[in-house]
Amino acid sequence: MKKYQLGEFEEVVLLTVVILHGNAYGVTIKDDIEDRLKREVSVGALQTTLRRLEKKGFLDSQHGDSNDARGGRPKLYFTITAQGKEAISYMREIRNQLWEALPDLSTI
Repeated sequence: MKKYQLGEFEEVVLLTVVILHGNAYGVTIKDDIEDRLKREVSVGALQTTLRRLEKKGFLDSQHGDSNDARGGRPKLYFTITAQGKEAISYMREIRNQLWEALPDLSTI
């Protein structure tokens, strides 16, 4: 299990990168999480998480084209790796197993 261990925010970020397929960079990831989850995301926490997911081998990044509006800096786009796909599939399977194991909540 340790191989695919993800924290809750890591899982949210990884899933958001997949949702944004091809358009996942810092601002779009942050905006999508905030819109979908109604949850404020700090740029620092997001950048730290993106780097950690890269280090774990779940994400790759590549620079886009330079842009004058960004002072010549290119956007850094993120994509999920094969290992990242395995990780989200594993997390979904584990969560489904836990939900299926729950007793009827009205009896608790």
